Amino acid sequence: MRILVAPDKFAGTLTAVEAADAIAAGWRRQAPLDELDLCPMADGGPGFVDVLHAALGGELLAVTVRGPFGEPVPATLLLAGPTAYVESAQACGLHLTGGERAEEASTYGVGELVAAAVAAGAAEVVVGLGGSGTNDGGAGLLAALGATADRPLDGGVAALGGITRVDLPQLSVRLVAATDVDSPLTGLFGATKTFGPQKGIPEERLPALDGVLEELAVAVDRRTSLEKGAGAAGGLGFALLALGARRAPGIELVADAVGLERRARAADLVLTGEGAFDFSSRSGKVPYGVAACAAEALRPCVALAGQVLVGAREMRALGVESAYSLVELVGEERAFGDPAGALADLAARVARTWSRE
Repeated sequence: MRILVAPDKFAGTLTAVEAADAIAAGWRRQAPLDELDLCPMADGGPGFVDVLHAALGGELLAVTVRGPFGEPVPATLLLAGPTAYVESAQACGLHLTGGERAEEASTYGVGELVAAAVAAGAAEVVVGLGGSGTNDGGAGLLAALGATADRPLDGGVAALGGITRVDLPQLSVRLVAATDVDSPLTGLFGATKTFGPQKGIPEERLPALDGVLEELAVAVDRRTSLEKGAGAAGGLGFALLALGARRAPGIELVADAVGLERRARAADLVLTGEGAFDFSSRSGKVPYGVAACAAEALRPCVALAGQVLVGAREMRALGVESAYSLVELVGEERAFGDPAGALADLAARVARTWSRE
């Protein structure tokens, strides 16, 4: 059999590249004659630059930017022809905040990444959005690119209260916001109420901070705040859209870059995976995008995940034939203590069911 292995990262434990390698190792143990095509994936969040570099080649440039609390952090941008790719999580990711102090966390460093890409000669900058620990509506990014306002833009959402005026800079570069969610900036399904709790914002603070982002939206462009993807990465999507960015689903951008559709047609079975496979995977996440490509190619798609949090009906709605849980097979302690080994064991078990050997 020809097997396409196209997982996302397993957040907090394995990169997409490591996950693909672990799945391949386990599969080969059980079905050594199968041909495996490893195709690590990303949706705009952590791993975006690495996956695209593997697919496109190009030049990696190391830079140092301001982290979410002002500390210097290392980051990497990818130059591939006239296009630069940057990963917002490298400058303001949840791994840098530890899920704390989201009210003070700034996206200034993401703006510095964009500025570094422009300085390197890029005509277009694609910003991967996802995995952020910030909730400042992209105000920090705007500040780094030259915006001014009547409130500090680089002090996190806590500093924005009472804002009434924002003067946006004029940029000569084309911007693309590669998002993994389609939520608006504010409201019941906006950045704060949907993703704030996982960034450490207490429940009782959510309405007030959503109100602050509403003030920012009015000061910049209320209509833009309602667009799909404006709520991505704590509102970074909103800032980019306000600067004229084109929105592109991150999974589709990566799928095109790696030739996912062509590779799915050449396979007999498609494997995907992520840390937690749940119904939110339908909102621009890797497993849904991979499953959609598999369906287009009339190939079955199977998911391997740290946890499977959907039933059979929801799974089929996501285009996945079967999903297998790492925690269910080996237990939580081993799943986190030896994620690569545990994922390889799970892949070997799946191969017993799905391989023709």
